[in-house]
Amino acid sequence: METDQTIQPSDLDEAWKVALAARKNAYAPYSQFKVGAALKLVNEDTIIPGCNVENASYGATICAERSAIVSACTQFGKLQIAYVVIVTGESKPTVPCALCLQVIAEFSTPDTLVFSGNESGITAKWHFKELLPKPFTSFE
Repeated sequence: METDQTIQPSDLDEAWKVALAARKNAYAPYSQFKVGAALKLVNEDTIIPGCNVENASYGATICAERSAIVSACTQFGKLQIAYVVIVTGESKPTVPCALCLQVIAEFSTPDTLVFSGNESGITAKWHFKELLPKPFTSFE
């Protein structure tokens, strides 16, 4: 899959592996829909993993993308997302839910890349603005 010129294929592959490993830790007893995520931050070498954690009180459920963002904020404070990788068990690409897109908007730009994949590899790529063209935020 063609990436962005600033993203090395080996770096994207590493992020996919981090998301794939995180997916194994997902807690999804209700939906059985396990998701792993990986964030690459601007000016940070660390790739931040996240997984979905469901709860019987559905409102307390947290998606993989938000799990990774919360972890990144805890570790680094202010941050900017360079790109996001999401891994599911689906053959067709899965996009983040609307709630996750809004949270991603807080820490990204319209051109931040979002990759979707499965156990076999990355299957799709979007610019953030394609997934949420009018976020509730102050993009400059």
